[in-house]
Amino acid sequence: MAAVERRVAIAPKARSRQRVLVLLTLAAAYALTVLVFYPGYITFDARYVYADAITWHFGDWQSPAMAVLWRLVDPIAPGASSMFLLTATLYWLCFGMLALVAARRSVWLGLATVLLAFTPPAFFFVGMIWRDVLFAVIWLAAAVLAFAGADRSARLRVPIQALALLLIALGVLLRPNAVVSAPVLAAYVIWPMRFDLKRTAILFLPALVLFYALVPLIYYGVLDAQRQNPLHSIAVFDLGGITHFSGENQFPVAWSRDQTALLISKCYDPVRWDSYWHMEPCPFVMRRLERPDDVIFGTPRLAEAWQHALAAHPLAYLSHRATFMWQFLGRSNLVLPVWDWLDPASAYGHSPYFTPLVALHEELQPTLLFRPGLWLILAIAVGAGAWRARATPAGAFAVGVTASAVVYVLTFFVLGVAADFRYAYWCVLATIAGAVAAVLARYEQIASRATASQDSREPSPDSASAPRM
Repeated sequence: MAAVERRVAIAPKARSRQRVLVLLTLAAAYALTVLVFYPGYITFDARYVYADAITWHFGDWQSPAMAVLWRLVDPIAPGASSMFLLTATLYWLCFGMLALVAARRSVWLGLATVLLAFTPPAFFFVGMIWRDVLFAVIWLAAAVLAFAGADRSARLRVPIQALALLLIALGVLLRPNAVVSAPVLAAYVIWPMRFDLKRTAILFLPALVLFYALVPLIYYGVLDAQRQNPLHSIAVFDLGGITHFSGENQFPVAWSRDQTALLISKCYDPVRWDSYWHMEPCPFVMRRLERPDDVIFGTPRLAEAWQHALAAHPLAYLSHRATFMWQFLGRSNLVLPVWDWLDPASAYGHSPYFTPLVALHEELQPTLLFRPGLWLILAIAVGAGAWRARATPAGAFAVGVTASAVVYVLTFFVLGVAADFRYAYWCVLATIAGAVAAVLARYEQIASRATASQDSREPSPDSASAPRM
């Protein structure tokens, strides 16, 4: 009895020491992140977002929600630094909360969670200011918050869930194509103790409608964003792909013979739709579609041509989309925007702390580690492995985040116009975090069985007091 009391007295002290160890490791990880990436890198797309933020004049080609958020945090450290610090802080808060939850069961699992956050595809992007990166860490924050508060009292859990749902909505505003996967993650946040397929299916359609309606409401109703017709880039890419695979011009334009030959043979590039915009030899396509005296891009004429092409050549459309998806999932694509760092005037690219990461990127970029297809398979495997534990908080988290990530990646079959690795970043973070939770669920299952076995071996009070016959 004295030994038991001694263990009970020591346990809180041991847990406190373990928590301090995890927190010190997290602090070191955050400091290293700032050392390597500071002041953060404003990518080409992010420059437009920052310009919108400063002028408070928005367009819908990039996310106006990101511009508003950037304007709010910019006074902390104007320019790239403010958004980088926000991203890095959210990133380590997510993995920190997850590590502390894991450390309740095993200090080694908690420390391993921190180390897993340094996995190259995940860590490489922390200093890159892209909305895809911000979107992924915000959705991870939503999921981890729900996980950390799953077993709390309703008084504490409900506000946490409300904040998590707001973060999911913010993610949709950052990446509108996430509208299809948002209901899956929202279902997990609403019911974090158990992932239930039936409840998720019932919630899916009304949540999809709400998230879909949120984008125009905020973009145009609240922020008065200029309509720049980003969805028509999908139409241009599809029309170009169908033209290539069908051998017939599908654009609502009468091209010259040479231009038609280029459209059929050389213009199509499954890597990105930019080949029709500003890459030789085919920028004539967008020049014609945006010609001031006869604008087609952004008008019903282009949408009608797209509908007609899909109806007339469905197999060509599927061939184009399958080719793009194979490029996106299975082939080597752009990871980091290294071309800017090759400039001798680029201080960022020649930082003594960042240069080793660039060298590692050069070695790893062609490997399977940087193929979205690998992370899609891993996400499916983690979700499937945790499926039997979906009635536990850890299992529900693993299934919820990986299911959302799988749906998100698959939407690019229809909506993708570029094959950069960054578009799969949410899948990377969800897979890593989900794997930690899956292991934690396994720990809990083993402990639960051990407890049940021990209880079954102990005699009941009634049997212990019963007289022997």
